[in-house]
Amino acid sequence: MTMTDPVSDLLTRIRNASAARHETVDIPSSKMKLEIVRILKEEGYVSGYTQIQDTKQGMIRVQLKYAGKNAVISSLERVSRPGCRVYVGKSDIPQVIGGLGICILSTSHGICTGKQAKEKGLGGEVLCAVS
Repeated sequence: MTMTDPVSDLLTRIRNASAARHETVDIPSSKMKLEIVRILKEEGYVSGYTQIQDTKQGMIRVQLKYAGKNAVISSLERVSRPGCRVYVGKSDIPQVIGGLGICILSTSHGICTGKQAKEKGLGGEVLCAVS
């Protein structure tokens, strides 16, 4: 079965595992998903991740992060969808919760946070917002 929106699947798996208070979640691997998870790790939203190789596409095992009884990720939502793409210029990059959260963009120089894209003077497709 083919998946129409793999990024949305990644976000939903993390959101559901976090709500169920799982320690880890396994996600089918791709380059884009790996970059999104890398950014979540760098920004402190997940405690770590490992790439598991197998005979197929591989898996990404994400270790979720909790602050006491609450998950560090309070909101994880898809902005640009296959049916409605959202593109922004360098001056229109959205702030998530007044700068407390991050948005992840797909730019011509790869996948990066909104802050990094502003510093580089790049616009692109807004993939998701995390807080």
